[in-house]
This record gives sequence, C-alpha cells and structure tokens, in this order.
Amino acid sequence: MQPSLTAGSGRPVLPDAALNLFMTVDAVGGIWQYGLDLAEELVGRGLGVTLAVLGPEPSADQLRAARAIRGLDLRVTGAALDWTALTPGEVEAAARSVAREAERAGADLVHLNSPALAAIASFEAPVVAVAHSCVATWWRAMRAGPLPADLAWRAALAGAGYRRADALMAPTRAFAHATAATYGLAPLRVVPNGRRSAAARGQRTPAGGAASPFVFTAGRLWDEGKNVRTLDRAAGRLDLPVLAAGDLKGPNAALFSPEHLRPLGRLSDQDVARWLAGAPIYASAARYEPFGLGVLEAASAGCALVLSDIPTFRELWDEAAIFIPPDDDAGFARAIAMVAGDPAIRARLGAEARARAAAFTVEAMAAGVLDVYRTVLAQAPLRAGAHA
Repeated sequence: MQPSLTAGSGRPVLPDAALNLFMTVDAVGGIWQYGLDLAEELVGRGLGVTLAVLGPEPSADQLRAARAIRGLDLRVTGAALDWTALTPGEVEAAARSVAREAERAGADLVHLNSPALAAIASFEAPVVAVAHSCVATWWRAMRAGPLPADLAWRAALAGAGYRRADALMAPTRAFAHATAATYGLAPLRVVPNGRRSAAARGQRTPAGGAASPFVFTAGRLWDEGKNVRTLDRAAGRLDLPVLAAGDLKGPNAALFSPEHLRPLGRLSDQDVARWLAGAPIYASAARYEPFGLGVLEAASAGCALVLSDIPTFRELWDEAAIFIPPDDDAGFARAIAMVAGDPAIRARLGAEARARAAAFTVEAMAAGVLDVYRTVLAQAPLRAGAHA
C-alpha cells in the first residue's frame, strides 16, 4: 500500500490512494525554483511527482538539481512556452503534447504552471493552475492602452485557461487581485511561495559578511518588468559595486546591456548562495513582480533589502525593507549609500528581513498547495485506476 494524501491532522482524505501528480515547469525563471522545491517536498511526503519541462532545455546544473531528487520523474518535453511561442498553433501543439504526457504518466492530478494549456487540451485528471505572471497584468504594470495583437491572443489563452482550471492559485494577495480584476475572475486561492535556505539545500557558504558593502540583484535581467535599468543608473551614482546575476538575453530576444552595474551571467543556486553569504545589500527596482523569489532568498540570507514600492513587495516586506519608487534611480542610490554607510542599519534591516522570510518556507507552501489539491480531489474523486 502506498502513502495517502492526508489532511493537516494526518487523517487520510483519500484512503489507500497515493496521489500521482503531473506538474509543468519551465527553466527560464522562478517557476523552475518553485516547481523543483515543491516537487521535492511533495515527493518527500509520499506523492508520486512527474515534472514536465516546457520551453528551453534546463542547464546542466538545473538538471543535476532535479535528478538529485530521488523518486522524481523528470521529463524534458521541448514543448513551447505560451509566452515565447510565435503562434497560437505552437501553444495548441504544446497543450496536446502535455495532455498526452500527463495521461502516459497516469496522472491523478495535473498542476499547470502554464495555465494557458488548460484552454486547449482536455486533461483526463482534474487541473490545478497557478497564476505566476501573465502578459496582460505585465502590460498593465508596464504600459498604457490596449494590448497589442501579439499579446492579446496570449492573454486570451491565459484567461481561458484560468477559467477552465478546477482551482486557480496565486502567490500573493496583490497579484491575485490584479489577475482577478484583469480577467474578471472569482477570487483566487493565495498560497505564498517558499524557498529552502542555502543550508537546508545542502549548500555550504562562507561564514560572516563581506569586508566592504556591495549591492546584489538577481533575476531575468532582460525582462523590462524587473526594471534593472533603474539599478544600472543608480550604480552610476554609487562608489560601491553593484552586481547583477541573471541572463542578459531572453528567449523572446529581449536584451539588456548594462552601462554601470557588473553582470555576472546566469549563476547556479550554489553560486548565488555564495554571493548572498557576503551579506550584500539586495536591491530590486521591479515594476512588475508577482512574488520575487530572489528577494526571498536574499532575505533568508539576512541581506538588507532596498526594494521598489509596488504592492507585492509592500505585502511581503513592509517594515522589513526600504522602499523607493521604481524609476527613482537617485532615490535608490541615496538609500543604498545610507545603508552601506551604517553597519547598524544594515544589521537591523538584515535581521528584519530574515525574520520575515522565516514565514515563507517550502513546508508552508506545500501545505497550502496540498490544501488546494484536497479541495479539488474532494470535488472530483480520483479517476478509475488510481493506485491502491
């Protein structure tokens, strides 16, 4: 008999049944970290997990991390991502391919981190989707006026996928509200993201802070929503190094060319943890950020946070960070210089960030996700053939 999916009290919800979960991820940004951390926790709780990778193939270090999770079924599909596909036909082909993979995997529940797929494919199992980001909410944060045609069809697919899912989650209340308002949806279930600390991931990092302050940021540097250009301009006003980890060129051909900050390229989790162990000032000037796993990782490492004043960051880090308007490079430079020049302020901000980060654990994230799974499965019992 395999382990059961159980309620928080340990009481079996589905007697004598092991949940066989099929989850989509991509290796381009934070969804990879989200999916891998969640999959590892769920496998550890006795669930069978198949992780299907869409879009570009994971890097060698990403593949090593996934294959280190004992019992995880990793499948690199090569199917297109909805936000990088050139035509609706590519998304349709990807959706049908993913549905076939889920059926072959014997999925009892499908967890889509690319909800647009639910708009097209008919899945044999119930579908839980997560709104991590989308082109329509991105456009509202970054531009004025109606969506251009190339984004409108993507938004339409996302909206249809949101509506067809049996349950829809978001990582923050702010982004849940923005998504519901944009697409005219019922309230979404909010399940905050979580990350394991570097130590919990078995990554050894140097002890102690850096000999002198520096600034660090990480993410998809090419993405306009991350607004790294503000930090680049701020770096030109500062006398301390500003380091940026992440790709400069995106899969959609977007490109960022820094003038003042120092690009480090895409780093492995271990390399990021080594930089964060130096207790830098972590800065993000994002204009669009549904959650921000990079900020969470920095906060967990005890870094002082200087963040853009946007709803998601206020929700997560209010009173544990310094907030600056997203496009105010002079304001970012002043705040960073003040924090860099006062060790007491750095220590206080770092301690406050670490304390706040303690609430955003992988265990808490998995518990919230499992609650959603239970609700969906209670409404749509496991299909015939579930493992006993």
